[in-house]
Amino acid sequence: MEKTMKIINHIRGTSSTQHRLFRKFVLESEASHDDLLLHNDVRWLSKGKALERFVELSAQVVEFFKQSKAKAAADHLRTMQDSEYMSNVAFLTDIFSHLNALNLQLQGKEKSVVDLVEKLDAFGNKLDLFNADLLSGRLLHFSTLKKVGQSHVTDRMKKFITQLKDNFSSRFDDFLIPRDVIGFVRDPFSINPSGEFSTNSVKMMPLDEAAIQSELAEIQAAGDLKAALRGAENLGVFWLSCPEEYGTLKTLAMYVLTMFGSTYTCEAAFSKMNNIKTHERNRLSHQSLEDSLRISLTAAKPDVKKLVSEGKCNFSH
Repeated sequence: MEKTMKIINHIRGTSSTQHRLFRKFVLESEASHDDLLLHNDVRWLSKGKALERFVELSAQVVEFFKQSKAKAAADHLRTMQDSEYMSNVAFLTDIFSHLNALNLQLQGKEKSVVDLVEKLDAFGNKLDLFNADLLSGRLLHFSTLKKVGQSHVTDRMKKFITQLKDNFSSRFDDFLIPRDVIGFVRDPFSINPSGEFSTNSVKMMPLDEAAIQSELAEIQAAGDLKAALRGAENLGVFWLSCPEEYGTLKTLAMYVLTMFGSTYTCEAAFSKMNNIKTHERNRLSHQSLEDSLRISLTAAKPDVKKLVSEGKCNFSH
């Protein structure tokens, strides 16, 4: 990755003249893009986009270095003519593509911790698929590596996949929500009432285990609730609509669903605050800012007609 960033920075950052010449050369070659992308260390997933663009313009970069008289260009040309290096770049491009896809799945409104755990578990399973794909040499999940031509798989790639899975496992070790509890929140009708679910539940919350088992047996016989789950807008709506006779199960489900599944609310708040605190409003008080944020972040929609009809109009005399 470091070598690739040096090549990109050499073209884009050495001088404005060289950058302009490269862009002109790329445009004349009728490539799919007209420039390389810089990588931002703060947003580490931008590496994926930078690598993808680099691979797509690799032929143009090689030709540009061949025409360049700079010593650094000759060194970079030797690097790019190394088949193992280009295979590693293509491999990393595919890996970051998968990571970017996971990142997008974890973003957005109304993402619960149930969604988060399911997506992370799915990605862990995908890493096993990727490893098997590398071993077989079919490269079904590594399209860029397959297109580059130097599609030989190295031990370094296999080790990278293994280390990535270990990293995910250690990073989310403290994220110990029992998977049967996650499954219960998603679909209470598929959980065995006499299984380990009730035991795992009382470890999370001080609930009556007998009530959990009893209510679970009852709710699974309620055909109307099965239909309600299928037609519910989201899991929160379903559990809030459940009758109070399933109060213990509702308490457990809402405990899980009220955990923050993503940083969306926090990021949205900062974005709204930046829009509110403009140069024209630099004397905004803390209370006014808090009120403005509350209004801009709420999902509630005011009934303007009703508010106006209830208002008292002042008539001039």
